[in-house]
Amino acid sequence: MENHAVLGGGTMGCGVAQCLAAAGHTVTVFEPDAAAREAGPDRVRAGARLAKMLRRDGPGPDEVLGRIRWTGRWDELDSPEFVLECVPERLPVKEEVLRAADEHSAPGTVLASCTSAIPIDHLAGWLGDPSRMIGTHFMNPAPLKDTVEVASGPRTSSDTLRRTTELLGSLGKKAIVVGDGPGFVSNRVLMLTVNEAATVVHQGTADAATVDAVFQQCFGHRMGPLRTADLIGLDTIVDTLVVLREFTGDPRFEPSPLLAELVAAGHLGEKSGRGFHLAARGRVPS
Repeated sequence: MENHAVLGGGTMGCGVAQCLAAAGHTVTVFEPDAAAREAGPDRVRAGARLAKMLRRDGPGPDEVLGRIRWTGRWDELDSPEFVLECVPERLPVKEEVLRAADEHSAPGTVLASCTSAIPIDHLAGWLGDPSRMIGTHFMNPAPLKDTVEVASGPRTSSDTLRRTTELLGSLGKKAIVVGDGPGFVSNRVLMLTVNEAATVVHQGTADAATVDAVFQQCFGHRMGPLRTADLIGLDTIVDTLVVLREFTGDPRFEPSPLLAELVAAGHLGEKSGRGFHLAARGRVPS
């Protein structure tokens, strides 16, 4: 199996690394923060244990972890065939990491970003060869979601697209290929929905549980928008809205006051144990 690199050892980076390792690939996770590097194996172990329990097939946690190594040094990426960037949705962070990845990878290496909103052609402008840039928008949690939104930019080559869909196929995932643009398809629509749902709660029209019940029981959605936001992470929601506001100029993407209030209080959803579903009538829980 091929060697791949994942840039970023947070929730998404660990999830993507788990997907690669479970499929038999060797993986190097680049994470400069020592605390995040130390926490990474435990995150992957927990994720692999859950995947094994729910799916009842595939490798166990020890086998998955045996294919992953962790580093904080660029020179230890070990010539990956494929690099997946999973750092936070903030332009300066993305730029620093992708420029470094461009410098420390071979000319034929595919550079895929797990960005949820930044246009791929904007990211491609930071590379010496824009044709190797593509978007792979994994859904959270990555190991349990079987479909990936693949964003092909105007300068993405057909070879880059082919190799990306083949890699995803090797992970047992279906690629839905879309064009380029802020938020692509998923988050161009979802983020507006989440933001408006938060506004409804903030204005007192309904609480979070009622908002989600409308979407589940009236429209047949498996999960309501605010439960989805808690799962994604409210800090990630706000970061994505800020990116969409910047790239579209549309004021509808300005984060709802309630979203901003929750994030400022450290109530980030499932990752912190507090979010919309622990907020009372649009106020931050005390």
